[in-house]
Amino acid sequence: MIQKFEKINSLKGELYLAGDKSISHRAVMFASMAEGKSIIRNCSESEDVISTMNCFAKLGCKYKRDGNTIEVIGKGIGKLTPPQTQLDAGNSGTTTRLISGILAAQNFESEIIGDASLSKRPMKRIVEPLKLMGANLEANKYGTLPLKIFPSKDIQSISYTFQVASAQVKSAMILLAIHLDEVSEFIETVPTRNHTELMLGLKREKANSGTKIFASKKNYPKPFDITVPADISSAAFFIVAALLSYDSEIILSNVSLNPTRTGLISVLKEMGGQIEILNRRDEAGEEAGDIRIVSSQLKNVSIPKEIIPNVIDEIPILSAAGLFAEGNFRIENAKELRVKESDRIKSLCENYKKVGVNVIELEDGFELRGTPSNIQAVFESYDDHRIAMTFGVLSSLLDSGGYVSGFECVGISNPKFYEQLTTLVYNSKI
Repeated sequence: MIQKFEKINSLKGELYLAGDKSISHRAVMFASMAEGKSIIRNCSESEDVISTMNCFAKLGCKYKRDGNTIEVIGKGIGKLTPPQTQLDAGNSGTTTRLISGILAAQNFESEIIGDASLSKRPMKRIVEPLKLMGANLEANKYGTLPLKIFPSKDIQSISYTFQVASAQVKSAMILLAIHLDEVSEFIETVPTRNHTELMLGLKREKANSGTKIFASKKNYPKPFDITVPADISSAAFFIVAALLSYDSEIILSNVSLNPTRTGLISVLKEMGGQIEILNRRDEAGEEAGDIRIVSSQLKNVSIPKEIIPNVIDEIPILSAAGLFAEGNFRIENAKELRVKESDRIKSLCENYKKVGVNVIELEDGFELRGTPSNIQAVFESYDDHRIAMTFGVLSSLLDSGGYVSGFECVGISNPKFYEQLTTLVYNSKI
């Protein structure tokens, strides 16, 4: 599918986005693990979260959906049932990596597969640390899917310092640890998103080299009723679009403001973005609030290495903001972008070249110089939802507009993206 984007004059209005994808994944998993009925309100309707539900349905869990509210009947510890077929995670790395920690504790065999994109992503990063805890699992000879998981009688607690700054690796190990009586201790030297720890109520304390996290069977989930705040990663595209559009002012309501996820807001504020947080509150144990964004003149700033894990998913749309800001945009220390749904460094660089931007591609990042021409380009999504939405926004900022090929992949995280953007454009004309 090729989606056309017209030039945006301005954006106005208030937008209510679907629930945060990372929190929704975990809510579905933890409700499925808990014994009894849980309610998840404002659950993400993304294809990735549906993949998580489909996998747990094959493990014996039951779901009833009413709009974006889901009733889950979970199985309880040790009561998941053997799947009759492979577990298809679709495009979802979160589904694959987190569920592997849960499956490693079960007394049956299972196998996880995924689509062509997911099947290229590295899985050794979870296989090796889970094996240190006694898990019995293996990826294929390339270190990718399919991932086969076997029962093990040797699962044991661990004291472990994370070698990769990855919330998915951290969560996989925690989800294995909460099946054990003895306490596991995990040390995180570089902060990553902490939804798993918050939702499971894990004890955390400062350590010399970072944060120490404790997990055991006492943290195994019990039934719950939560409302998921909106997805900050989905909000990022509308934040940047409003900052860069003339005479724009929008409010994004009830957005997750977890400190491990708000690096984008900090960077954009430092760049000169007029962004205000209103009505701060607690939502499902997470910080949330409304975000007001007003058109702004931006200037590029240095982005420090320490903040990269916090903004890794938002770098594509942040680069679009940098393209229209004063000075050159440069990102380094972001090699993790190479192993996302696409090689995002390559995907971004190739697309920017289509509108005449001087691009310098680095092993761990890239630099953008100059301003985009008004060529009506056809940008390639590379079947990557964040690339598709980034160049949808960029197309909307060019006088001649533009096109995005393979745009249907936005369903992976926000199937209503185009409709939501169109609504804000419509409001500006009223």
